[in-house]
Amino acid sequence: MNTLEAIKALPKVELHVHTLGSLQPSTLLSIIKEDGINSPYRTIEDIIQRFQFTDFTQFIEVYAEIVGYISDEKHFEPIIFDMLKKCSECNTHYVEASFSPRDHLQHNLEFSRMVDAINKGIDRARKTFGIETNIRIDLVRNSTQDEAMEVLDYIAKNPHNIVSVDIGGNEGKFPPKPFAEVYERAHKMGLHLVAHAGEAAGPQSIWDAIQFLKVERIGHGVTARNDPKLIEYLKEKQICLEMSPIGNLRTGVVKSIQDHPIREFYDKGLLVTVNSDDPSLFHTDLNNEYIQIHEHLGFSILELFQLSMNGIETAFIDEVSKTELRESFSSEYRQIMDQLE
Repeated sequence: MNTLEAIKALPKVELHVHTLGSLQPSTLLSIIKEDGINSPYRTIEDIIQRFQFTDFTQFIEVYAEIVGYISDEKHFEPIIFDMLKKCSECNTHYVEASFSPRDHLQHNLEFSRMVDAINKGIDRARKTFGIETNIRIDLVRNSTQDEAMEVLDYIAKNPHNIVSVDIGGNEGKFPPKPFAEVYERAHKMGLHLVAHAGEAAGPQSIWDAIQFLKVERIGHGVTARNDPKLIEYLKEKQICLEMSPIGNLRTGVVKSIQDHPIREFYDKGLLVTVNSDDPSLFHTDLNNEYIQIHEHLGFSILELFQLSMNGIETAFIDEVSKTELRESFSSEYRQIMDQLE
């Protein structure tokens, strides 16, 4: 077994992956054809070409376009199953799949039917690949407080496999503070708290997510690099940064993979994990993320394994499940190292 084979064989955890951002071009084309949707896309290559970005704003535009093609709740079962199949190919054992219902509620899809379809895909993937998955609900930061509260109402009625809430989208236009009451209610409902912050906005976005939303994890957190006091706070409190190097590169958040701060954050003792974010849209997967930071940022196999273990420590699962994952991951790691050339 060579080094790249060893990296691919490492057991992994995926804490930040968007369900719709994992939509395979072949699945999207099938949906378009099956539903007779008027679309400029005739081939898989057409869709792959569309999944190209020069900045974060363009990425949001393409994402919104994809949302418009999801016209039936049943579409979510194959989407999540295909996503988890790809995760299993990266030897990912546990996934927290992000789902943004508000995007689809405005297209007259029903929350309960969407979640039921997602859970069908999750159950099928568990039986097929042995992969465990929970759901993270993105409240979508351009929602009103009433709209976000409505989503919490839906969760209360259909909570199966839902472990956390998040806000994703345009940070600059929609800061965290207006969601304070929503997050307080979510916490009382027993949900864990996450927020996208410090991706396309400065470190104040991260501070606000911590202060007003009381988050346990930060999605991205790249711009923390610009605030030494914030770095020290994140280290002291061990607030996890869910980092996605290739996604940040694709949307222009960083200029190059060498410029990504994950190496700096790891070396300073911050709790960081690696994730694929929107793997289909960004032409990546978790194996690729690990390989890129190995090749360009000098992460050793041991350090990559530690990133996987970080994922277990900050996952929204019970302690018994964490212990089981720690033991199985350690066993797999020892086997890999024994086979390494």
